Amino acid sequence: MNTKTIKHSFEDKLLSALIGLFMVCFVIVTLYPVINTVAISFNEGIDAVRGGIYLWPRKFSLKNYDTVLAMQNLLTGAKVTVLRTVIGTLSALVVNALLAYVVSRKRFIFKSQLSLFWVITMYVNGGMIPVFLLYRNLHLTNSFLVYVVPGAISAWNMLVIRTYMNGLPDSLEESAQLDGAGYMTIFVKIISPLCKPVYATVALFVAVGHWNSWFDAMLYNRLKTEYTTLQYELMKLLSSVMQQSGSADSAKYNAASVTPVTIRAAATVVTMLPIICLYPFLQRYFVTGLTIGGVKE
Repeated sequence: MNTKTIKHSFEDKLLSALIGLFMVCFVIVTLYPVINTVAISFNEGIDAVRGGIYLWPRKFSLKNYDTVLAMQNLLTGAKVTVLRTVIGTLSALVVNALLAYVVSRKRFIFKSQLSLFWVITMYVNGGMIPVFLLYRNLHLTNSFLVYVVPGAISAWNMLVIRTYMNGLPDSLEESAQLDGAGYMTIFVKIISPLCKPVYATVALFVAVGHWNSWFDAMLYNRLKTEYTTLQYELMKLLSSVMQQSGSADSAKYNAASVTPVTIRAAATVVTMLPIICLYPFLQRYFVTGLTIGGVKE
């Protein structure tokens, strides 16, 4: 073994060690806020005000979660959020996949013009007030449909799926057409099974958006408690405890050994827990989706 080989081997090991050390530090920096929030959420409220809680609760307590889970309309909001996430994700996936399939076909004459039109909508919109008036005239306000219908079509999601479909071999469709298959048969039995990675990517993007959304509930359905969402209820709780933290009403929180700090941490954990449970199974599709979105025709 010559000196050059030994030198390269040492440099490779040193580089690997530095990369490993960097990744360990990066993981610690990334996970610490989450672990700290969980620790505070399980800590007694009055004790948490003292600070000094890092990775483990100093005085374990479940009263923060009891307060959050005892909220009025919380169960209704959770049901509506789950329904809008499931229905909204499925409808968006079906609609965008069909549009992407049509635009990705070479025989479709107006695919360039439609693609340009959809790209323009990604940068230009009418604004909040015209959108609200439009939804009201369409009778979407004060209803569950306002959560599903407006978000069914997304230019970004459609273009991501279209870009993936454009990368599939044309010979698959041509051979199916020679066997007498129609466009719908080709889409369902040939194209869609090959598009599972991009479907999973788009579904995850849409589901996370639906799960975390609260502004549309406040803007369009604030007068309809039966259409409230989990995020909107948690937002109201956070707003109320922050307003009452400096007032005489804060005594009821101190009496229950909870404070705005611990209530906010518990509400955050309740909000992010389903996404954290789902993300590890679909994490690899995020990379696929970002890569597809960066490809230009």
